[in-house]
Amino acid sequence: MEIAHLRALRELRDRGSIAAVAAALGVTASSVSQQLSALQRTAGVPLTRIEGRRRVLTDAGHALAAATVDIESAYVRAESALADFTAETSTVTVSAFHSAAAALFPGLLAAGHPVEVADADVSTEAFPALTLRHDLVVAHRMAGSQPWPSTVASVPLLAEPLDLAFRAGHRLDGLERVRPADLVDESWIAVHEGFPLDDAVRRVAGAAGHDPHIAHRVNDFHVVAALLRATDHVALLPRWTSRVDAGTDLRLTPIVGDFGLVRRIDVLARPETLERAGVRAVLTELRRAARALRGGLGDQPPAV
Repeated sequence: MEIAHLRALRELRDRGSIAAVAAALGVTASSVSQQLSALQRTAGVPLTRIEGRRRVLTDAGHALAAATVDIESAYVRAESALADFTAETSTVTVSAFHSAAAALFPGLLAAGHPVEVADADVSTEAFPALTLRHDLVVAHRMAGSQPWPSTVASVPLLAEPLDLAFRAGHRLDGLERVRPADLVDESWIAVHEGFPLDDAVRRVAGAAGHDPHIAHRVNDFHVVAALLRATDHVALLPRWTSRVDAGTDLRLTPIVGDFGLVRRIDVLARPETLERAGVRAVLTELRRAARALRGGLGDQPPAV
C-alpha cells in the first residue's frame, strides 16, 4: 500500500468530500479518485461507497483510515529525524480563540519560534476541524462536557475557573462569594449559543432551579466588561485569560457550588503533527505561557 493512497483515504474521512481532499493535497479530484481506486484494489475489500452524491468510507475504510494515522506519524518522525541533521525548520501554524490568543500569542511570538498565528472564535464542535488548516489549535470546552473526538490529539493546557463579573456598586458588591440562589433575579450577558461559556450560565441558573434571563449575547470579553460597567447585568468571565482589568469599577467574584465552572483549554492537533520537532517546541512554549498565567502551578492543569 502506498502512503499517498492511504493519505487520500484518511483525508476523505476527515474532510468529507473528494473535492475537499483534492484541494488539501493540491491535486485534481480525478487523481484522488484514482488513488482511492488503486488502494481498494490492493486492499481487496470495499473501502468506500456512494451515499447520495457523496463518497463515504465503509467500516473497512474507517479501520484502515484509523491505522493510517500511525503510519503517517512514523513517516513524520522520519522526516523530523532528517531535519535535525539538515537544520531545516518549517513554520508552525497556530490558531486560538480570541481570549487565549490575546493571552498566549504575545509570549509565543517573543520566544522567536517560526510561527504563523491566527484567531478563530468558533463553537465547541468546530474546533477539531481547524486542525485540517493549522498545526496547533488552542480550543476550549467546559469541564465535564464531551471529550474531543479521537481523530485529533489533545494536550491539556489550562483548567481555568470562571468568576461572576458585575459593576462596582451592584447589589452583590461586597460579597466574597456568590451563591446561585443570589442570582435568580439577575439579567445576564452571555456568549453566543453553542460556545462553551453559554453552557456555564445555564449550569449556574440550573443550580438555583431556574432558567437564566439572557439580556445580551457578546463573545468579546472587553465588550462584556464595558457593558457591565454601564448596567446592572452580570456575566461570567475567565479568571486568567479574559485580560479584563477589574480595577475600581468592576468586580470578579467566585460562585459557590460544585457544578463545574471551569473551562478546559487544550491544544488540538492531528496526531502525526505532534511528531515534528518544531511543533513540539511551540507546544512547549504554549505550556510555559499557560503556567505563567496560572502562577506557576506546574505542567499539568488540575483534574476536573
